[in-house]
Amino acid sequence: MEPLLKLSRAIDTLNTWVGKAMIWLIFAATVISAANAVVRKLFNFSSNAYLEVQWYLFAWAFLCAAGYTLFTNEHVRIDVVNEHLPKRLRVWIEIVGLTLFLTPLCLLVLYLGIPMLVDKFQSGEMSNNPGGLIRWPVWAAIPVGFTLLMLQGWSQLIKCIAWLRGRDTDPLGKHHGEKSEELELIDALRSSTGLPPAGPADAQQR
Repeated sequence: MEPLLKLSRAIDTLNTWVGKAMIWLIFAATVISAANAVVRKLFNFSSNAYLEVQWYLFAWAFLCAAGYTLFTNEHVRIDVVNEHLPKRLRVWIEIVGLTLFLTPLCLLVLYLGIPMLVDKFQSGEMSNNPGGLIRWPVWAAIPVGFTLLMLQGWSQLIKCIAWLRGRDTDPLGKHHGEKSEELELIDALRSSTGLPPAGPADAQQR
């Protein structure tokens, strides 16, 4: 189990580094967007390349940060229901989701996406917009992003199995023993009406 946990930690580290680095792409897209707006207003000049590079940067940030988002447990879940389930059941739900849904979806996207990327690269396809950019760099974000997401799914799967075997891992991310933002909102609403807070599921309940 220890070699798999080392692999899981390596994947976590990789996606943490990539996820945090993506903030610079968001920053660059924001700066380019602001500069484009200023130039358009002051000099009545714009370019489709300026617009498309913003889309490219956002696409890379969105897709490549997906693995980090999974690692930090920020993907959309029905936490209002999930948080009230026993911890062991929640971990099994995670295992089923990672095994039967996330991994096959990522493999399907890679199976379809990589040939399309190769085709775009070989053909040198350009944007249909005047002054637009070459297309393959933005298509490259698809296999990179889904590979990182799939790897993180495997990391989460390893941690889930390790937890079921008694290892002190954290398979459910930041919600391990904590209330989710959804539950905190419910508590605030209940408090405003004089009702007692809804307690989170016991993080150690098996």
